[in-house]
Amino acid sequence: MDTLDIARWQFAITTVYHFMFVPITIGLSAIVAGYETAWVRTRNPQWLRLTRFFGKLFLINFAIGVVTGIVQEFQFGMNWSDYSRFVGDVFGAPLAIEGLLAFFLESTFLGLWIFGWDRLPARLHAACMWLVHLGTLFSAYFILAANSFMQNPVGYRYDAETGRAEMTDFAAVMFNKVQLVTFPHTVLAAYMTGAAFVVGVAFWQLVRKARDEEDRSMYRSAVRSAAAVVLVAGVGVTISGDFQGKVMTEVQPMKMAAAEALYETEQPADFSVFTVGSLDGSEERFAIKVPRLLSFLATGDLEGEVVGIDELREQYAEEYGSDPGAAYYSPGDYTPVIPLTYWTFRLMMGLGMAAAAIAVWVLWATRAGRTPRGRWLMTAALALPFLPLFANSFGWIFTEMGRQPWAVFGLMTTQNAVSPSVSPTEALVSLVVLTLLYGVLAVIEVKLLLGYARHGADKVEDDDLPPQRPDHDPDRPLAFAY
Repeated sequence: MDTLDIARWQFAITTVYHFMFVPITIGLSAIVAGYETAWVRTRNPQWLRLTRFFGKLFLINFAIGVVTGIVQEFQFGMNWSDYSRFVGDVFGAPLAIEGLLAFFLESTFLGLWIFGWDRLPARLHAACMWLVHLGTLFSAYFILAANSFMQNPVGYRYDAETGRAEMTDFAAVMFNKVQLVTFPHTVLAAYMTGAAFVVGVAFWQLVRKARDEEDRSMYRSAVRSAAAVVLVAGVGVTISGDFQGKVMTEVQPMKMAAAEALYETEQPADFSVFTVGSLDGSEERFAIKVPRLLSFLATGDLEGEVVGIDELREQYAEEYGSDPGAAYYSPGDYTPVIPLTYWTFRLMMGLGMAAAAIAVWVLWATRAGRTPRGRWLMTAALALPFLPLFANSFGWIFTEMGRQPWAVFGLMTTQNAVSPSVSPTEALVSLVVLTLLYGVLAVIEVKLLLGYARHGADKVEDDDLPPQRPDHDPDRPLAFAY
């Protein structure tokens, strides 16, 4: 393998690994804030117990997520210096704002939330977690704005003298049409993932660990509230994904054609639920299809035309291969890996739908105060946290691989984005070290999460209830709540 292959593998491994923490952080911060708000309003100790219990799991996930996320930005300078030089003026702005605004908002108010249980009024303390959640949304927005520029470059001009793209319209970058559909889709998927995590943990405690009626009632409330979030967010993901598919077809028609392995232009176009074909995806041997569905997904019209790969390949070769001497063009085959885009697109949708179906099952099984039984339901509930988590990962693999061979669509290929001064050996050492490090962090993460999840929510005595209005003795030291 050359440096390009190794750099791509490293970025894929570290990014997919890191993104496993992101949706749980976004979703779980909202749920913990919701539970604490319920406690402030009702003073029911079960909501306080759930707040502290899932607050611990949130903190573990947040800490590991921060550590793994730091590597992402360093990689742009390490392995992708030509990309950073070319697009840094545009790409760097939203990332800088994310670090200065969103991350500091998260970390500041998370610190107040951790140490402020007995020092802040209850309403203000709950507001701290809502501000942490707001920080996660800001962080997602600015990072997605940077990524949306890679999918649909806007608000820039190309300076031929410096060989760089320079920002000319900050608002255009922030409100890119791709960004406006990607952000709600990603956030709703995160709510779905965080809620599925809560369902899995609380369901296990409800069935296996709850010994008294108080605990059963508490975990049942957690299961039902989180399952409802999974279901509602799942509906939102479906609707936002439909809008996103139409914008994707408009700005990146090759990605939609690759998602269906559609080589010939069709009007109307069918959507294949399952296909058996050649290894390269160029030949179909058997398929189960839904008539006209692809036309609706791509255009909103059951009779709409979907341009095929062959026609787009010729169009791209003529448009982007016309100036092979330009440093930011790379003439060639502008087709992504078809089998990978085809199956990740379906795994993304299929796993999300399965998660919503399990949420409905869980809600039905826990209705009217019932304690659910049955091996199949238990297995499904424990598998639930992984379904939207993997759906998120497959969705991002599809999003990034479907854009290939472009690093910035229409402007710079991935081949021309890699650092020219990094040798294959240096890149390989970096890949091995980071992969091993992330493996160690994975063991730590799983051990900590399983340990605290098995322990369950601690009892709260009347003396342990945080006061609504604590005293304000300035000499009293801060107390770590966990």
